[in-house]
Amino acid sequence: MAGRLSGKTALISGAASGLGLAMAKRFASEGAQVLLTDINGEGAAREAAAIGPAAAAFAHDVTSEAQWQAAVAEAARVFGGLHILVNNAGIGTPGSVESTSLEDWRRVHAIDLDGVFLGCKAALPLLHATTAREGARGSILNISSIAGVIASGQMAAYNSAKAGVRHLTKSVALHCARSGYAITCNSVHPAFIDTPILDNFQGVGATREQALAKLGRQIPLGTVGEPDDVAHAAVYLCSDEAKFVTGAELFIDGGISAQ
Repeated sequence: MAGRLSGKTALISGAASGLGLAMAKRFASEGAQVLLTDINGEGAAREAAAIGPAAAAFAHDVTSEAQWQAAVAEAARVFGGLHILVNNAGIGTPGSVESTSLEDWRRVHAIDLDGVFLGCKAALPLLHATTAREGARGSILNISSIAGVIASGQMAAYNSAKAGVRHLTKSVALHCARSGYAITCNSVHPAFIDTPILDNFQGVGATREQALAKLGRQIPLGTVGEPDDVAHAAVYLCSDEAKFVTGAELFIDGGISAQ
């Protein structure tokens, strides 16, 4: 199948690398126009240029309400509207409830949770206006984590923020449905995926390959995931194939949640 997102426009945050970049590439390959936003504006611009004329870039700090409004305005300017929002930008900072500083706690929540709230709030008016004008359907996809479902004693801030994303997604889905918006809102919950965020788990003296192998042993399928494992799921959830799927959560975790 091809062209599953044909005619759609998307804004993906945190798209200069990792999952965001994988989704941007996959969306473009399926016919979407994509605005890659990232605090690393140069990186986003470089990757957008590599994708081609279907992509554009915007420097964007997801913790800033004003910058969210500017990013959405850029999507309207470049594409004339918006059908898809992917709230992907995030960080992972290890630490227990005792070892995590208040500064780190607030930073993780500001990016991983507040950024999702601000993105939904800023984008919904344009998503609704676009879909209502065209008689089309829109989608919000929030990137949570299996850490938002299964806790770890050493991931206090990340667990909390990603669990918040999980439940915020359901609230947004119900709001859209009850408001009569043709907009779905779902979350995906990856386990360990081979992206730069795993660099935080490498450990002293270990190579990245050793660290990935160690993480993979925690997963029933025996390996960490690849970015495209998430990108393929994102295409489905943001396509019209998923028009009756909202407030749902998809675990992309190699079976870890089944244990």
